[in-house]
Amino acid sequence: MRLQLEVPATSANLGPGYDAFGLALDIVDTLTLTVHDDPVDPESCVTVSGEGAQALPRDRSHLVMRVIAEVFAAEFPAADESLIDRIELDCRNRIPHSRGLGSSAAAVVAGIGLASELGGLTTGARLDRRRILEIATDFEGHPDNAAPAIFGGLTISLSGPARTWQVPVRTIDEVTVLIPDVRLDTDVARSLIPAVIDHDLAAENSARSGLLVHGLVNDPSALFEATSDKLHQEFRRSVYPESMALVDTLRGHGLSAVVSGAGPTVLVLDGPVPDTAVPAGISAHRTSIDLGGYRVSEEN
Repeated sequence: MRLQLEVPATSANLGPGYDAFGLALDIVDTLTLTVHDDPVDPESCVTVSGEGAQALPRDRSHLVMRVIAEVFAAEFPAADESLIDRIELDCRNRIPHSRGLGSSAAAVVAGIGLASELGGLTTGARLDRRRILEIATDFEGHPDNAAPAIFGGLTISLSGPARTWQVPVRTIDEVTVLIPDVRLDTDVARSLIPAVIDHDLAAENSARSGLLVHGLVNDPSALFEATSDKLHQEFRRSVYPESMALVDTLRGHGLSAVVSGAGPTVLVLDGPVPDTAVPAGISAHRTSIDLGGYRVSEEN
């Protein structure tokens, strides 16, 4: 029996919506899980192609496999745990890693989704998506990337406990993703934001977050003002100077450019982006918004 799961890339923050806003993009990883009749060699139970093919583990230490095993044991204690010994995973990765496009959240959501399906096959009960969000937030620490990967489209999320709301995007249906060759560790980027933020900065970002919703739902002319961030991007400028220079250039052209998540990818909500504004070493992709979140199909 085989399960195939597709999970989208996500862009968090969207400028002022730090740790709250997230948008699902039509760049997807495809994972195929096969349940065999007999145990599978634990040292070679994963195959990987595409992004990370040269670096990711092929054994049960692979993130998706670890999440599957942990969630299956915790959420389906009555199920036969020996099932985990019989699964094999094939990963076709298209989401760039360590670029601010939610690759780790996608992997975590994929693992939870596959564990849920295995639970459904063995116990008849699956996890609902709200529960999947709670578990994913426990793994990730915050729900901004996990929520759109689960539900699709634009999500606005709160932590403690994790909750999310979908907002219908009516003014745009495509965005431009500008992906540099360099990578950035999320923990490094997060460490640069001060523990205490000036009241005026917080108030301005709060207003722009509300304006961003208005711009995405009702009035695209508001997007440029709405995506001007004061809370996190400037504090991180030192670790992605090229990305911030690109944001500055694009905003100089009147485009709604932001750093995607922790960076260094740059997201442009409107367009088109002039070719002359994109420096060498950065790949530009025009992609649609993914409206459905992760999806699973079954093959016998």
